[in-house]
Amino acid sequence: MPDISMTTLIALAVAAAAAGWIDAVVGGGGLLLLPALLLGLPQAPAAQILGTNKAVAIVGTTGAAVTYLRRAAVDIRTAVRIGLAALAGSTLGAFFAAGISSSVLRPVIMVVLVGVAAFVLLRPGFGTAGTERPTGITRARILTAIVLVGGGIGFYDGLVGPGTGTFLVLALTAVLHLDLVAASATAKVVNVCTNAGALAMFAYQGSVLWQLAAVLAVFNLAGATVGARMALSKGSGFVRGVLLTVVLGLVAKLAFDQWAG
Repeated sequence: MPDISMTTLIALAVAAAAAGWIDAVVGGGGLLLLPALLLGLPQAPAAQILGTNKAVAIVGTTGAAVTYLRRAAVDIRTAVRIGLAALAGSTLGAFFAAGISSSVLRPVIMVVLVGVAAFVLLRPGFGTAGTERPTGITRARILTAIVLVGGGIGFYDGLVGPGTGTFLVLALTAVLHLDLVAASATAKVVNVCTNAGALAMFAYQGSVLWQLAAVLAVFNLAGATVGARMALSKGSGFVRGVLLTVVLGLVAKLAFDQWAG
């Protein structure tokens, strides 16, 4: 455990719980926990911050995935296929990340997110009405999801990262015609695959603060479990509201990073 004050530890625990809740409902929890770790551990190398964040996130994501799978109809086989494609895509994205400045990509991402927010606002029925069950998904849509959603968003995750979970929910809703609850459930399975690969690499490099991660993971898991249960009980309308909030928060965060940078 790094030498940090009890106040800092409590603040990180609260951030971990909140991040778990957000991530379980609609994705994007890393945007809360990662900055909190950077502020709470200013002397830690960036690799340790990223590795510790992944170690915490995978516990909450797995807990949320299990909660969803128990109560929501999810095609696990399709979700794992997309997850493996995302894992390959994120590896490729990380390979190219060193040669691309994130400051160049931020304006593009902000435009995309603003477009997403406008689309969700102007299409009240998007992801709220029950559409196709997993058994009704065609092979063409599954292939599209594997290549574009898994490979494409996985590549984005390795290249840039912010909002990957949110993009997964939106893309799965659009491509597979899932409602937002089923899309969130599927996204969690995909996230477990990508997080596992990243964590394995960070662990191999010795870039994980395991004791701190273990403490924060308990709170992240609690938040994720509550978030998944709320999404399941309150339905797609609730997820839609959280989705809009997270998307607008992403825009604000990226705009601030662009201005500060």
